[in-house]
Amino acid sequence: MADLTFRNAVAADIPALVALVTSAYRGDTSRAGWTTEADILDGNRIDPDVLATDLSRPRSRVLLAERAGALLACAHVAEEDGAGYFGMFAVQPGLQGGGIGKQLLSECERIARTEWQLPCMRMQVIDLRDTLIAFYERRGYRRTGIYKPFPYGDERFGQPKRDDLRFELLEKPLPMETAA
Repeated sequence: MADLTFRNAVAADIPALVALVTSAYRGDTSRAGWTTEADILDGNRIDPDVLATDLSRPRSRVLLAERAGALLACAHVAEEDGAGYFGMFAVQPGLQGGGIGKQLLSECERIARTEWQLPCMRMQVIDLRDTLIAFYERRGYRRTGIYKPFPYGDERFGQPKRDDLRFELLEKPLPMETAA
């Protein structure tokens, strides 16, 4: 996949980003991929106003993966509390499992490690998502046992179909590369 390119999102990309992230996680369209949350959540996956804030704050990027100008995947990488933060990770459902997401995750880790000199990358994952957590564990992330509550009642992040949702913090060290 040498023809995959990365670029930082701009405000004009927000409608396409909302559509991509929604298609990867919510509704029947998401069932074409393996990252669907359709059985546990309805409604929004990302709020356009939250996304605009992410685009405008320092040391925060929404990275787009494209091929021939077509949006295939996206992720948010930022600095939070002295560490890298990875989120809003989405790949078009029909393209999931083809390596695009792995390349995008690696690029986000590179930004946090080499451009921002951050010691680790963190993310929050709904702890019921065993397959997704296993994906991250294969890439060096570990479960921390630190949990955060799901934002029940805030429809910007979806409409839960269950009352037992919570996030677990995953973390991966990002060792600095040394000169050979």
